[in-house]
Amino acid sequence: MGTLLGIFLFLNLGGGEVLLILLVVLLFFGSKSIPDLARGLGRGLREIREASESIRSEIEHAAAAPEKEETQEKEVAPAPEQTERPAPLDQQF
Repeated sequence: MGTLLGIFLFLNLGGGEVLLILLVVLLFFGSKSIPDLARGLGRGLREIREASESIRSEIEHAAAAPEKEETQEKEVAPAPEQTERPAPLDQQF
């Protein structure tokens, strides 16, 4: 119910406006189909919430992956030094 109150406050709806909206919904859909509409709305909201949680966890996982790679790179032994030295600049031309 707190979420519903938050939506009403966000939309700046007062008690009269909410009552009018509920009356219009009752007239259009009838008292028998309102529970089905509410169930469908609840399922839709649940799917949206699950999708957003999935996206959030993927982003957090992707953000944590480079940190793990950096620590693994530090543990790897340094590359061996080159055996050939480049020619001096005056001999290259």
